[in-house]
Amino acid sequence: MLLATTDTICGKNIVKHLGMVRGNTIRARHIGRDIMARLRNVVGGEIGDYTKLMGESREQAIDRMVEEAKNLGANAIVGVKFSTAEVMDSAAEILVYGTAVVVE
Repeated sequence: MLLATTDTICGKNIVKHLGMVRGNTIRARHIGRDIMARLRNVVGGEIGDYTKLMGESREQAIDRMVEEAKNLGANAIVGVKFSTAEVMDSAAEILVYGTAVVVE
């Protein structure tokens, strides 16, 4: 499956638009990690546990979007975008969306 943030894929011809596809996940923070993150916030630096959590969340959302596109018969997704939102105090949603297409 080809993924592109652009509306076209260089060297490929879009022969069919199949519609919007999306994937999302909502993840909650672990209270123990949250305490360590607050300490890290005081001294500065990357919060590795959150970086890993967000990376895994993005991959899961992408996998879900790709699965939806495959079910429509797509072999590519163009115009891929990400969105994040805080759902509640300790949980965030990662949403990825784009347009499922057939390219040749």
